[in-house]
Parts: sequence; structure tokens; C-alpha cells
Amino acid sequence: MKTGVGLYTALVLCLLMGTVFLQRPRPKKPPKPPKPSKRPSFKPAPPPKEPEPQEPTDFPPPVVGPPSMFPDCPRECFCPASFPNALYCENRNLRTVPVIPSRVQYLYLQNNYISEVTAEPFNNATELRWVNMANNRIKKVDKQVFEKVPGLLFLYMERNQLKEVPDDLPAGLEQLRLSHNQISKIPSGAFGKMEHLALLDLHHNKLSDSDMGKNTFKDLKNLVQLNLAHNILKKMPANIPNGIAQLFLDRNNIDNIPKDYFQGFSNLAFVRLNYNQLSDKGVPKAVFNVSTLLDLHLAHNQLTSVPLFNPQLEHLHLNHNSIESINGTQLCPFSLSSESLTDEALMPRLR
Repeated sequence: MKTGVGLYTALVLCLLMGTVFLQRPRPKKPPKPPKPSKRPSFKPAPPPKEPEPQEPTDFPPPVVGPPSMFPDCPRECFCPASFPNALYCENRNLRTVPVIPSRVQYLYLQNNYISEVTAEPFNNATELRWVNMANNRIKKVDKQVFEKVPGLLFLYMERNQLKEVPDDLPAGLEQLRLSHNQISKIPSGAFGKMEHLALLDLHHNKLSDSDMGKNTFKDLKNLVQLNLAHNILKKMPANIPNGIAQLFLDRNNIDNIPKDYFQGFSNLAFVRLNYNQLSDKGVPKAVFNVSTLLDLHLAHNQLTSVPLFNPQLEHLHLNHNSIESINGTQLCPFSLSSESLTDEALMPRLR
């Protein structure tokens, strides 16, 4: 009996202790510290851009030449007493063409900042024979300029910003150098009256097949050298004068040569077609079999065989193609017997 009472008492005590324990307040978890607020990212404002320099501050001031014994000598030019028909205005930081004295035949204006050529400075320059305006910023040439200089023979305007061949060029020109411009247009008839032109240099421009008509070069009867390298031609230029000696077409996109393209050429000696898209399919078998041809450049193309050529050829450039074999008999078609050695006309001239 006492044992039962004791167990009962112990059970009651356990229940009372559990109740007390459940009623005790549990300690609260410490609150999480608030997340630090992100600081606004601070990017320093970019410094204000300086305005683009404008003329005349973007070019150095013109250079004034030494005093001259000629009262008509422009101050920014040099008129040597030993060469009275020459006017030296190169490397003078000029923006415009100075007034040209009537006595001047040789005018040097290269390496300046000229952007436009107007007619007024040439009003009295009727004796001009040689004009060098290379390495300027020329974008425009007034048509009346060349009316003032009908006797001009040499015109150098390479390394400018021309977009088309100037109009109304003097009919008596012998050399016209327009390389390193942005020319993409040759006006119809631009060379129509220039039968004395011997050198036409248009390399490093933007000429395409559509920019040149079929008769663009037809009337250049005395043309010796035509340079159309570094353009975007896909076809051989049409109606090249038959008397031409040097034809330069490097670095275009030409992939085909018409079978009879060189027929009738009487003086053709140098042909350059490096860096084009020529393959065996686009090169007819005997297209280069021209008796006057001395130097032929076909490097950096897609040829897999050596094209036929005339025994008179002296230099043949075929590096950087896809040629895997060479026919020695083709390169040296005549036997080197004692009989052939005595006849120089039969000896191949390839060097």
C-alpha cells in the first residue's frame, strides 16, 4: 500500500514539474542584425570632351618663305633666282593655292593641307607645264582650273581625297597620277581628247567594273603604262590601247581573262596580275603566248599548272599558287643541242 502511494506521489510530481517547465518563457533568439544598406555606387562623371579642333587650330600655321628678288613671289613660297620659272610651295602648311605668277612653269604644292583647288590663283598661270599637288586633302577641283593651263603636261594629284577623275583635263597631258585617292567614278569621255597621255596611274582607288565604260581608255592612243592595281575589278578592263607596254592589275578580284584579250598588242612587255583570283579555268591555255611579253607576274593566285608562254619571256613569277608539278619541256621547249645553241633566236630567254 505504501509502495503504491509513493509511486502515485512521484507521478504527480513529474506531471507538475512538466507543466511548470512548459510554462517557462523560452528565451528569444537574438534578432538578426539588419543588413547593411548598399551604398549607392558612385561613378565619377567622365570629363567633358574637348571640342574637335577646328581650322585653323588643327593645322600648324603656314610657313613664310625667305624674302625674294621677285616681287610677284608669294610670301609662303620660295622663288629661287637660279630657277625663275619654278615656284616651290611644298611643305608650307598651306590651306589654299597661292596666286601663281605668269612666269611659272613648274609648280610644287605637295605636302600641304589644301582641300579645294579653285580657278582664281591660276588666272595668269598660262605657262604651267608641271603641277605637283600630291599629299594634300583635295576633294574638289573646279572645272575652270584646267582651262587656265592648256599647256599642262604633268599633273600629280596622288594621295588626296578625290572621288572621281577631274573633268576637262588638258588635252596635252602626258602624265596623270591619281593614285591613293577614293576614286570610284570616271566621267564619260574623261580621257576622250587625251591622245598624248603616256602614263595613267589610278592604283589604290575604289574602281569597279561598272565605274569604267567600254570606251574609257579607247582614245588613249599613245598610252604606255596603265596602272589599275589595288582596286575592286573583277574583269579585265575593256578596250585597252593596242600600243600599251605596261599593264598593272595587281590586287584586284579578277578571276577570268578572255581568250583573245591580248591579241593585237604590239608592244606589251610587262603584265602584272599578282593577288587576284585566277585559276586554271579562268586562264585560257595560250592567252599569255605574246611575242613581245618580257615580264609576267601571276603570284598569289589559284593556279595549279604553269600557263603557256612565248619563248621571248624573260621573267615569270608564279610564287604562292597551288602548282604541284612543272613540265620541264614546257619551260624549255627546245633541245639544247649544238645546232640550237648556235641560233640565239631559238634559245628560250627565261631567266
